[in-house]
Amino acid sequence: MEDIPALEKKFEEKIASGIVIEPKDWMPERYRKQLIRMMSQHAHSEVVGMLPEGNWVTRAPSLRRKVGLLAKVQDEAGHGLYIYSATETLGADRAKLVDDLHTGKAKYSSIFNYPTLTWADIGAIGWLVDGAAIVNQTALAKCSYGPYARAMIRICKEESFHNKQGYEILASLMKGPPEQQKMAQDSINRWWWPCLMMFGPSDGASPNSEELMRWKVKRYTNDELRQRFIDRTIPQAEHIGLTMPDPDLKYNETTRHYEFGEINWEEFNQVIKGNGPCNYERVHARKDADEKGLWVREAAEAYAKKKLTMNS
Repeated sequence: MEDIPALEKKFEEKIASGIVIEPKDWMPERYRKQLIRMMSQHAHSEVVGMLPEGNWVTRAPSLRRKVGLLAKVQDEAGHGLYIYSATETLGADRAKLVDDLHTGKAKYSSIFNYPTLTWADIGAIGWLVDGAAIVNQTALAKCSYGPYARAMIRICKEESFHNKQGYEILASLMKGPPEQQKMAQDSINRWWWPCLMMFGPSDGASPNSEELMRWKVKRYTNDELRQRFIDRTIPQAEHIGLTMPDPDLKYNETTRHYEFGEINWEEFNQVIKGNGPCNYERVHARKDADEKGLWVREAAEAYAKKKLTMNS
């Protein structure tokens, strides 16, 4: 058995060479723990993210909208499943990860602690929230840990569908009467800044970014990803007549990037601490679903054991 310094050197050489790390490969304990933290937070976000949209399935304005939204909510459940499964390749216990979510020990994306007040919010989530997710997750598809990177490939394809679905909802509203246009603009006014917060604090204030960048789990900084999202989103907004609630927003001809105003990081910190508009509601809903679904899990486990006994 090689000593730890020699194994660490080989690991760092693999990372530097762009070699993907697989579950059976040796890895530093810190690398494993950072991945479990990051991946479980991502999985929690996918599952909690079903709640604000699931709330509108029965209230969608047409059968077509209901079917599309139902398919999207189902996709998000699948995304959570993929990523929970990927964390298990690192030796994580899924039941413990879920318990950490329910007890408040684990975090999930701050964006899902905001309410969906109107149908236009479903469009804003699909276009802005899933658009931000695509920017982040296409980068993760090139991360150094194989199971996580591969999960992102399918997830990004489905998120692209969600993004287009949301944009089409808002575009339709902007073609409608003034009341619908006002509804669409109001949703953007409420969701724009929280979406920019999704990428996390600026790089100097992010406690994990430097380490994750060194290990190539993250390929870009929070600020780089946020800028990429803004640059691709503003022209789309202008095309359908939406205006972002940022008086400082302007295009810099020299840098060829959009400049934007100051983000309210105090609001972000309060939401992360559990003081957002819907923090309690979201965690309570997940705990309630877990408790009510216990009998289904127990029945499935009993059936599986019975089949195994009969076949042995």
